Amino acid sequence: MWQNLIGPVTGLLDQFIEDKDQKARLAHEIATMSEKHAQEQAMGQLEINKAEAQHRSIFVAGWRPFLGWVLSFAMAWHFVIAPFIIFGAGMAGMELPELPVFDMDSLMTVLLGMLGLGGLRTFEKAKGITK
Repeated sequence: MWQNLIGPVTGLLDQFIEDKDQKARLAHEIATMSEKHAQEQAMGQLEINKAEAQHRSIFVAGWRPFLGWVLSFAMAWHFVIAPFIIFGAGMAGMELPELPVFDMDSLMTVLLGMLGLGGLRTFEKAKGITK
């Protein structure tokens, strides 16, 4: 979204600022503004995460581990447990009622977010912010 605005805004600098160095400096600041904002947001979220993790109440500090276990169980059910149950029942000649199916699109979205596999992690690595 921000990238669509950068070109027109930097184009306006040509009309109002004659100094080429100042124009280049401002164009660079405008171009990196969204990256700085995203990084500041991520750093703020990290501070919140630290505070939550240190909290004594399980209802504050325990939601991430709980969600991790629930997501892990859902993945295990979908990819391991249910197929083995269906296979085993089929081999034994049993007819099973329909087994529960999870909405894997929603689960994968939450799981990938929890694992930090979004674009921000890739951005941090590309910029050399993390190892």
